[in-house]
Amino acid sequence: MHKLLRQILKTGIHPRRPSAHPGPRCGAKASPASLTAELGRSLAVRHVDSGSCNGCELEIQALGNAVYNLAAIGVRLVASPRHADILLVTGPVTRAMADPLRMAYDAIPDPKRVVALGDCACGCGVYTANYATVGAVGCVLPVDLTIPGCPPPPEIIYEAFAALMRP
Repeated sequence: MHKLLRQILKTGIHPRRPSAHPGPRCGAKASPASLTAELGRSLAVRHVDSGSCNGCELEIQALGNAVYNLAAIGVRLVASPRHADILLVTGPVTRAMADPLRMAYDAIPDPKRVVALGDCACGCGVYTANYATVGAVGCVLPVDLTIPGCPPPPEIIYEAFAALMRP
C-alpha cells in the first residue's frame, strides 16, 4: 500500500485527455438538427443503463436539481419506453442487456431517437474487447446523437438536449 501511495504522490494529477473514440464504432451516427418539428415542444426521455459504472447516472440525476433543471426546457425522464420519444443509453451493451435494450427500443413509438451518453456507450471506453460486452450502443441500435465524456458533465448533457430542442 505504501508503494502505491508513493507512486500516486510521485505521478501527481494529470489532466483528463479527450476520448479516443468520439463516436460509435459500428452503426451510423446522425446528428438531428431539431426534434421540435417532429415531436412537439417537449421531449420524454427513457434512460436505460446497459452496463455502466453509474458515473453517467450520477450526472443524469444532477440534471434534475435546481441548478440545471432540465424540465424547464421541456425535457423529462419517463419510466416507460411507451411514453418516450428518446432512448438515452449509458454504458457498453452487455450480453445480458442486448435483448432488453432492443425491446425498449421497439416499445418506443415512432418517431424515436437514440442518444448514447458517455465514452462507454459511444465506443466501449475501457470495456472494449471484453467477453461480457456486445459492443457500443451503435452496434445494437441506430444511434442518432453521441455525447462523449467519462462521465460527461451535466453542462454538456444539458447543452446537447437544449440543442435538440432548438427550432
